[in-house]
Amino acid sequence: MDRHAVGESRRHVFKKAFRLVCGPELRTRQTAELFGSEVEIVSALRDYDIGRWQGVRIKELQMSEPAALQYWLENPQLSPHGGESRVQLCNRVGAWLATLESTPGHIVAVTHPYVIRAALTQVLGSAAFNDIDVEPLSSIELRFNGRWRLRLSSVEAQEI
Repeated sequence: MDRHAVGESRRHVFKKAFRLVCGPELRTRQTAELFGSEVEIVSALRDYDIGRWQGVRIKELQMSEPAALQYWLENPQLSPHGGESRVQLCNRVGAWLATLESTPGHIVAVTHPYVIRAALTQVLGSAAFNDIDVEPLSSIELRFNGRWRLRLSSVEAQEI
């Protein structure tokens, strides 16, 4: 089946017109196409750069580098893997969110679990980054009306 035909069938999930944005990776572009063909690539939505740990499962790191993993989990400003620190990730996502505060309309962003965690911690003012699980194809809604608000809802019933 044509991906764009599928994309138009998923567009109904959102009741209002929206601007569709996504990270630059192929997987985010392909997922975004499920919701429409006009997709804007936003570099700030790129996946978390965890350097040499990219693609390595946490369980493997617990076995091979337990001290470095624990150090990373407890120190958000550090990056023992050689990539971005969590602070850098949160600053990147926070700067992007700040640009939306004066942008009218609705935006649907397709991105990665770490980026969503960073957005949520920015909006909630929370240090709970490692306590947030984001499942594939999850949907959250962030609204800005003078302050950020989080709304959790079913992806099938979501109105933006």
